[in-house]
Amino acid sequence: MDMITKAQLSNRRLTQQEAFEFFDSLEPVLTHEMTGLWKGEDLRTGHPLEGLLEAAHWYGKAFISSEEVHPLLFQPPDQERYAGNPALVPVNKMIAYVPKFLVSIGIRLIHPLFKTHKSKARLRMIEYRGQVTAAMIYDQKAIIDIFRKIDADTLLGVMDVKNFKSEKSYFFLLRKVREK
Repeated sequence: MDMITKAQLSNRRLTQQEAFEFFDSLEPVLTHEMTGLWKGEDLRTGHPLEGLLEAAHWYGKAFISSEEVHPLLFQPPDQERYAGNPALVPVNKMIAYVPKFLVSIGIRLIHPLFKTHKSKARLRMIEYRGQVTAAMIYDQKAIIDIFRKIDADTLLGVMDVKNFKSEKSYFFLLRKVREK
């Protein structure tokens, strides 16, 4: 695969093979390097869940420490950013068929029930595709997000979902937020 730039990642559709080749070419990231607030976005590879987090106004992730992680931050228009409870998010093939506008409406309706102040994940170093790197393990879901470092402020993540039967993996980017 031709080397692609960070700017191209947001504007280019990759095949699953290209995404994994790029992922495998990146350096591992350590858990302490993940501390902070990160803005997220889909990496377009044709995964069935692609676009659903965006429709739900997904903001990104917050890594407070290795034991305190907010895996789903949301920020709907004209509202404050909040942490959502991933236990209330159905992650199966059927969710991919829900129209994106209904996802947006649904999140607004369940917002009071969905909001949480409790940590819902933790960070660990795990081996994935031949390298030991930081991974976020959800507390209540059979999901692990594995990260590699594009640079100090940009990570590539891949979601490993135990019970989601798809030949494709969900890839996403995280960009470090430098708040003043």
